[in-house]
Amino acid sequence: MSSAPINAPVDIASARPRVRPLRWVAGAVLLVLAAQFAWFLLTNPRFEWAVAGKYLFDPNILRGLGMSLLLTVIGMTLGSLLGVLLAAGRLSGFKPAAWACGIYVAVFRGIPPLVQLIFWFNLGYLLPRLSLGVPFGPTFVSWPTNSVISSLTAAVIGLTLHEAAYMAEIVRAGILAVDPGQRDAARAMGFTAGQGFVKVVLPQAMRVIVPPTGSQFISLLKGTSLVSVIAMADLLYSVQVIYNRTYEIVPLLIVACAWYLAVVTVLSLGQRRLERHFGKGQR
Repeated sequence: MSSAPINAPVDIASARPRVRPLRWVAGAVLLVLAAQFAWFLLTNPRFEWAVAGKYLFDPNILRGLGMSLLLTVIGMTLGSLLGVLLAAGRLSGFKPAAWACGIYVAVFRGIPPLVQLIFWFNLGYLLPRLSLGVPFGPTFVSWPTNSVISSLTAAVIGLTLHEAAYMAEIVRAGILAVDPGQRDAARAMGFTAGQGFVKVVLPQAMRVIVPPTGSQFISLLKGTSLVSVIAMADLLYSVQVIYNRTYEIVPLLIVACAWYLAVVTVLSLGQRRLERHFGKGQR
């Protein structure tokens, strides 16, 4: 009587995947929870979906959404430009500039953006007038602070300065991620320092810079909801104005959530395309 060898080879093509009962249990639990949540959304009359649909494309809501997008674009553009300068200062060999940029980043990353917005909106309490002139000398021209620092101005200043602190660290990390030998190779090819940075260092740094920059853009869009506390007519403020009049709080908040989700989804798709573009050759 013969028996099969103990160490007989196994045909991988005929091997069956191992049964994982815990995964089946977890999947079933998630399915039940999803079904229960969907049932809650569809059967609870207090969501007032008809009211939400009525105000989804309301002109005031759309104007508020446009203001939120405008603040996001302005804040991200100015914050990125200032962030690049701060990153360059932190990486420079000039110690006073590096220290000053480091202190800026620490301060504006450490103070919550809501506090910054309220502070800039009330700047007139500290400085009744804004002036231009010689330091400790004569003043050439001045304006009342409250006529200069409006809700829009305070929102742009607060969001820009806060965003610049984060973008400075993102840009600095991207530049430091590039191998120093790349700069030596650029100099060996006859590039100047500026040409080497633009043509060699920056394209490689963008692979590190783009993903967190896209996340920052999305975070800034959601952060614009904070400007409602200074009576800036963004998306959330427009929603609040309506539900303070109609007392339909939940359906109006659903409208705000729907627009935030829609815009963030579109931005996330754009971020993925940028990541694939700058990540060519890495996989």
